[in-house]
Amino acid sequence: MKLEISKDIISKTTKCTKNFDCLTNTHHIYCRVKECFQNEVHFVECLHDDYCSYRMAFGDSYVCNCPTRKEIYNKYKK
Repeated sequence: MKLEISKDIISKTTKCTKNFDCLTNTHHIYCRVKECFQNEVHFVECLHDDYCSYRMAFGDSYVCNCPTRKEIYNKYKK
């Protein structure tokens, strides 16, 4: 299934260092959302320890601030 994300959301994702792999990889490998609050705060479990400019530590967890990743979850629950 091809993920459809608006150009507006993609244009807000200015710090992506992974070349939008979450949209182009056929296996859709990215951080797994463990919990989401009001479609705004996304707690994630990252599959890799690669640097991500959108990942922010929050206690023992991480929060994702990537507009594209958040939209993928909000729209497709993936």
